[in-house]
Amino acid sequence: MSLKTLAKLYRVARGGEKVGRAWKLVREAARYSSHEPYWEFLKKNFDVRAEDVKDALRFLEEKGELQIKRSIDGKRLYVSTLKDIRENPVKLDRWLRLT
Repeated sequence: MSLKTLAKLYRVARGGEKVGRAWKLVREAARYSSHEPYWEFLKKNFDVRAEDVKDALRFLEEKGELQIKRSIDGKRLYVSTLKDIRENPVKLDRWLRLT
């Protein structure tokens, strides 16, 4: 399923279904996290806005499913979080559920 389709399905999902769709979107977006500049790459190749992926990450953080990395000054590091998900998909999920 394309990244654009996953973003659309996430936006219209409700309830418990939204968590599953957010994870699908985040995991698919994480596959491309090594491409720079990341947000421009997603827009150019998949026509996916940065806000779609960021919103899914914030939603999952609110639900306690993951923790977005933060810089020293408190800014959210979305791409670094996606890189961690890409490099350690199972380990990261298990670690977050245990904390």
